[in-house]
Amino acid sequence: MNQDIIIIGAGLSGIGAACHLERKNKNKSYIILEAREEIGGTWSLFKYPGIRSDSDMYTFGYSFKTWDDDKSFADAPSILRYLHQATEEYNVKEKIKFNQKVVSYNFDEENNLWTLKTKNPKTKEELEYTSQFIFNASGYYNYDHGYTPEFKGLEDFKGTFLHPQKWDTSLDYKNKKVVVIGSGATAVTIVPKIAQDVDTVTMLQRTPTYIAALPNKDKIAKFIKRILPSKIAHTIVRAKNILADMIFYNLCRKYPNTMKKFILKGIKKELGNDFPIAPHFSPNYRPWDQRFCLVPDGDFFKAIKKGNANVITDTIDTFVENGIKLSSGKFLEADIIISATGLKLLPFGGAKISLNNKPFNITKQFIYKGLMLSELPNFFVFAGYTNASWTLKSDLTSEYISRVLKFMEKNKLKSIKAKVVEENLGELPLINLDSGYIHRAKDILPKQGDRFPWRLYQNYILDYKVLRINSVRDKRIEFR
Repeated sequence: MNQDIIIIGAGLSGIGAACHLERKNKNKSYIILEAREEIGGTWSLFKYPGIRSDSDMYTFGYSFKTWDDDKSFADAPSILRYLHQATEEYNVKEKIKFNQKVVSYNFDEENNLWTLKTKNPKTKEELEYTSQFIFNASGYYNYDHGYTPEFKGLEDFKGTFLHPQKWDTSLDYKNKKVVVIGSGATAVTIVPKIAQDVDTVTMLQRTPTYIAALPNKDKIAKFIKRILPSKIAHTIVRAKNILADMIFYNLCRKYPNTMKKFILKGIKKELGNDFPIAPHFSPNYRPWDQRFCLVPDGDFFKAIKKGNANVITDTIDTFVENGIKLSSGKFLEADIIISATGLKLLPFGGAKISLNNKPFNITKQFIYKGLMLSELPNFFVFAGYTNASWTLKSDLTSEYISRVLKFMEKNKLKSIKAKVVEENLGELPLINLDSGYIHRAKDILPKQGDRFPWRLYQNYILDYKVLRINSVRDKRIEFR
């Protein structure tokens, strides 16, 4: 089963990487190994009410495939439909092998060959594959379990307790008292979606998150799409949204106090004067120190304003039989408690990596241009932005790899490896956000350096230049 390339994961990045190969490197043979039995990754795994992208689809979608829906922020079924269309348009579907969970990788430097061992999660059958290159697009979190803190007294609670990652689609929440623990994107999605049907829904947060409302229908995009051909319109709207996101992010970093006032003013406008901004929507950290939440058409704020939903900022003392006792002494009655408390990070799906049959420690390595681990040949990593759409970076990664493959073919080269040549390269955490799930995973992730190209600047324009324009030759790259 030897291939030129094996792509790991049939989610947004993996399908995108395959489409890029079909477009630009058609002579390369490849397969996609997917641990689950369907494509879509996050978008087919998560089933909780209202699941949607909080990045606009002109940037969250692919550069080469137009987004034709009127809505900028798509729900999971729409994203899956878009992905299925891409697999059909670019003849990717027949290259996917399902129920193939990679358990180990080994690279033989003498033969420039990767050997992968997989296990079928259902039948437990083990298989072996070989390839020259690995494209790892398996995402960054544990698909088996989300993160749930140890809640005191949880065993005493007699109602339903669940994590959104393991949502039970048969759950009947109509006319029930529901508490959603958390303040991130998942919580602010679930709350307005179920608010109309439940008796009460309360978002219980320890600390607030920055939240902003954006219209789900982009009037400028609609106008551009009406007057220009589809592909040109898609490119222009995509560029507009990339620039708008970059300007907003950089203003937040440079003028945090001014931008905080601006964001809170927007929330006040959404909620009116009846609901207090502090402490529920006024974080004690700067904008973009943690991920920002976007709510299409302000649906979250509308649910609160109508009285269908509520927010409480407090900490949990203990779970009791019929709800939660808070540290302030308040009591929250609940039939259902949803722990929207985040993800567990798991690099490379937890597979073991070896180099010449010796264990390879990824935590000792630096990441080159956000797409290769130092000292690991022919292994490309697909990781997106934390401050913009994930796909923007995975698209650029594919473009760069396409150029590398052509360069290697032209010069009859068999392997590519990044090496740290800098003296005293400083170490930084791989993901520069002050979020709980990142702190919990700092000991299992590779590192970034304190200077380019080992530093991730989270800047699309800089990455565009580096990955699509600059030469692939570099003193830190060793070709063989």
